[in-house]
Amino acid sequence: MTFKGVIFDLDGTLVNSLEDLADCMNHVLRDHGFRQHSVEEYKNMIGNGIRRLVYESLAEGDRRDELVSECYDSMMNEYRANCTTKTRPYSGIADLLKHLFSRGINLAVLSNKADELTRKVVSTLLPEAHFGAIIGSSDKWPRKPDPSGALEIVRRFQLDPEDFVYVGDTDVDMQTANRAGMYAVGALWGFRTKEELLANGAKYILNRPADLIDLL
Repeated sequence: MTFKGVIFDLDGTLVNSLEDLADCMNHVLRDHGFRQHSVEEYKNMIGNGIRRLVYESLAEGDRRDELVSECYDSMMNEYRANCTTKTRPYSGIADLLKHLFSRGINLAVLSNKADELTRKVVSTLLPEAHFGAIIGSSDKWPRKPDPSGALEIVRRFQLDPEDFVYVGDTDVDMQTANRAGMYAVGALWGFRTKEELLANGAKYILNRPADLIDLL
């Protein structure tokens, strides 16, 4: 197989953001007098954007629209100030990106994290990476698994969907890849299981970032 581009998810794929997201969400919950969660519990709440994370973190009886919006605003303020406090690229990611770029592979990021925060994390933690497109969640681009953002990246590179590998660590990522007509690749170093990735259409599984080189 010959591919011309790779689209990466951000959280759980390029960077381990779990502790920052957990710390910030627990800070908001604590301020509101609600039950906090362990870092491990947050693995299954991440991947659908921060508003969804807020919703999932609240007890079922507290998921009123007004309260979700209030906690969401607090979470955004907290996370905006702390999104790179503990978050770091996974081991091997920087070398992988450098290698792919040297081979002429087009690189992009597509995240359900808010666009402003996606760009901040990428520019701060992966400053030497050569991404030709970075798209986060915004009013312009709906969240994954809607394939609109992925297809916009294809358009910007003037390529076809089948020219791209899409790498992610969740069911949402695999669904996005397949809906966009891309080659779905699951990353096992992220937040979810091999079983979840395969059940949602992963065509190839990576145990470590360097495994992507073998695929390409």
